[in-house]
Amino acid sequence: MKLFVVVDMQKDFVDGALGTPEAEAIVAPAAEKLKQALAAGDTVVFTLDTHGADYLDTQEGKYLPVPHCIKGSAGWQLVPPLEALAQNCRRFEKPAFGSMELARFAAQEGFDAVELIGLCTDICVISNAMLLKAALPEAVISVDAACCAGVTPDSHRNALHAMKQCQIQVTE
Repeated sequence: MKLFVVVDMQKDFVDGALGTPEAEAIVAPAAEKLKQALAAGDTVVFTLDTHGADYLDTQEGKYLPVPHCIKGSAGWQLVPPLEALAQNCRRFEKPAFGSMELARFAAQEGFDAVELIGLCTDICVISNAMLLKAALPEAVISVDAACCAGVTPDSHRNALHAMKQCQIQVTE
């Protein structure tokens, strides 16, 4: 039984407040990968970086003083090509990098394989991959590097290397 996780493919990370050309470049391949997962009958879920109007007063806001993914805002929404495919998928809102709720869900369901794609490789993808590895130590956890982007190309590569060291399979 496979879980397919789409991490934070939201407008603010693609072409909004924290968008990058690398994030924009993965939208089409991520949509294709998502279509394949849905066609294969995988359980597909999405994480949503979710902040409130008080974001700048939070610990994260003090380190990254760029309001983003404010719940209900345009930047909080999934990018349109993925939103169109996400209608019947579960969503996990998360106020921080990793989702404990997602990890509990995965452990409860007992998936034997988990694949992650999304943004940002070096923050939220790695955080969720590590939580899922802890929740499902015998499951095969994988990340498709071609459907991920980091804050910078270097930090993307560093995160992929770190995940490989933690027995997370990285396909490129």
